[in-house]
Amino acid sequence: MNGPGPEAATPGTARTLVAGVGNIFLGDDGFGVETLRRLTREELPVSVELADVGVRGVHLAYELLEGWDTLVLVDVTARGGAPGTLYLIDASAADERGTEPAPLDGHRMTPDAVLALLDTLCAGTGAAPPRRILVVGCEPACLDEGIGLSPQVAAAVPEAVRMVTELVRQEAVV
Repeated sequence: MNGPGPEAATPGTARTLVAGVGNIFLGDDGFGVETLRRLTREELPVSVELADVGVRGVHLAYELLEGWDTLVLVDVTARGGAPGTLYLIDASAADERGTEPAPLDGHRMTPDAVLALLDTLCAGTGAAPPRRILVVGCEPACLDEGIGLSPQVAAAVPEAVRMVTELVRQEAVV
């Protein structure tokens, strides 16, 4: 975790969690983690917390119960574009996340499974889900075993950092 956490934000300030997701041992799947690492060098609003979630979906699920206004997930997202293409996806609506709750399996808690379970988790704990859920995704070139991003995905990281920085600054004043 990096940042002050939800309790340190000024009252009336939207709190944002930016979660870098991925497995650094599977090539471009490390995009979210690398983008998050670079975001630690940026000057972000005090209401923003960075979380290197990696492959720990259960950790993300618990973190989402802490009362965030906005969640920004940073991850590879295969949508058929050219490798290195960045996408901004608004997954705020429950129907965008999936209406069928995924089975609770700590070994298969991918971000989409966490989001599918979000309403159920919140109902069970009395927590409110984030008002907005955004995904900054990058089209992968290679998800084979190995450490390091492909040249196309590595070249997209600075723009992803810029996108996330702009998003969290906008969310902080909402």
